[in-house]
Amino acid sequence: MTKRTRRASPRPAIATLRRANGAAQHEECILVLQGGGALGAYQAGVYEALAAMQQAPDWVAGISIGAINAALIAGNVPERRVERLREFWEGVSSSPFAAPALPAVLHGCDGARDAVNETNATMAMLFGVNGFFSPRLPAAPFQPPGTVAAISYYDTEPLKRTLERLIDFDLLNSDRVRLSVGAVSVTCGNFKYFDTAHRGQVIDARHIMASGALPPGFPPIEIDGEFYWDGGLVSNTPLQYVLDQPGRRERLVFQVDLFAARGPMPATLGEASEREKDIRYSSRTRLNTTYELKRQATLQAAKRLVAKLPGSLRDDPDARALAALPAEAAVSVVHLIYRSKHYESQSKDYEFSRTSMLEHWAAGMTDTQTTLEDPRWLGRDVPSHGVYVFDFAASDHDVAKTVTPTSSPRTLSP
Repeated sequence: MTKRTRRASPRPAIATLRRANGAAQHEECILVLQGGGALGAYQAGVYEALAAMQQAPDWVAGISIGAINAALIAGNVPERRVERLREFWEGVSSSPFAAPALPAVLHGCDGARDAVNETNATMAMLFGVNGFFSPRLPAAPFQPPGTVAAISYYDTEPLKRTLERLIDFDLLNSDRVRLSVGAVSVTCGNFKYFDTAHRGQVIDARHIMASGALPPGFPPIEIDGEFYWDGGLVSNTPLQYVLDQPGRRERLVFQVDLFAARGPMPATLGEASEREKDIRYSSRTRLNTTYELKRQATLQAAKRLVAKLPGSLRDDPDARALAALPAEAAVSVVHLIYRSKHYESQSKDYEFSRTSMLEHWAAGMTDTQTTLEDPRWLGRDVPSHGVYVFDFAASDHDVAKTVTPTSSPRTLSP
């Protein structure tokens, strides 16, 4: 009799998730997803936990791998979203060239996991990633100049086929869940968001691929006569775009970051390379986040000030200009940040092994559950105004911060 084997699942062995969140029904829930390649499985775990705890987003915005995850969420009915996310991540982590899983007896051996991860990352560079990208043949230097093949090492047609298979683009464009993905024009350098809420905007696989077209690995994607590269070249987080959009409700933003700003002093060249990458991506995210939250706090303060003015001054042109500035009633930002394991290196964002994918997914679920079940989150007073930042996974600094126009970047650092 043939013994049936159970299909591997990214879900960690944790208790059944229950509804446990400090959100109010009237808050607009927004999921903001950063770029980070193979680390994006963490975002899938975050979404699975949010959905299980009845905190599914009304709006998903993403850059690069975050755009792919966002499209898989917005482009499927609720009961199939986790399944589609899992199908994508199991597909890209199923390379026939991957190194064999590390035997349990070697887990405690110093350097063993590092070596396996580096081998898997090298295999991805040499042979590509299943359902995502494949190396160009002939290589870019031998392609005709002036073609996209001449300026990229890999072909992303496999990703196009994957997206068209896993995403219902008719559903995605129905705007039941709003989707926004960012890309940058190759020729003029302007940042552009493709958004299902924009009248006349129809999003297809090209828009998602454009957001993740990181040069020189991936080719630019042509849309309406314009070529686009990865939006992470300008900003690795869509938070600024999200908060710039007008809204009538209080906003609850789950910002999922894949590179941590904080980290230990490196001891080797490999660790220095990893730390450099973390700082490069997280610093831009932190700068944009800090700027945008302070700007929102300033706009809210200006509106409150105008409301206090006597009637004779409210008609003043400057007062009318201040009153017309866009500002949300209240913004609460929950940080969920992937924190690297000691055996991960600078190749962690292109190390697509099944073992690492499962670990990233499980970490996303655990961090989200920890956050939404924290008594301080459950007992929070849902604000009617102001800007607030939460990081319940952090253990070395305050978990809740109120943002004011004079808040320092250090105070807001996650």
